[in-house]
Amino acid sequence: MLLDKLTQGVLRVLTPLGPRYVNPSLLQRLYLLWIFRNFHTLPAKVLSLRQRRWIDRMCALQGFVALMELNGFGDIPILGTLEQRPVMEPESLPPRRPNQSVTGPVPFAADAQQRS
Repeated sequence: MLLDKLTQGVLRVLTPLGPRYVNPSLLQRLYLLWIFRNFHTLPAKVLSLRQRRWIDRMCALQGFVALMELNGFGDIPILGTLEQRPVMEPESLPPRRPNQSVTGPVPFAADAQQRS
């Protein structure tokens, strides 16, 4: 199994458009096996900045390929799966107005116990 991954393994990248596959070189496969040595799937956030840049560069240079293009059967070993989820921007909430019924500071129960 390890020999199959070294000779013909691919990296699966989960994108918002669906899974994409990258066919790395032998040295790139070795490094990917090291990155995914303990987990089959990793979110991009857990990788170091250097590793993320390396994978981005590899995806740009190698390009994505379909599994059927690789051998025609679709049973290519997967080196690992990288989850590339889109960055979610927090919804902007309207500014909150202070409560008009509260006019002064609100005493806490702990403050009342310390006074007695």
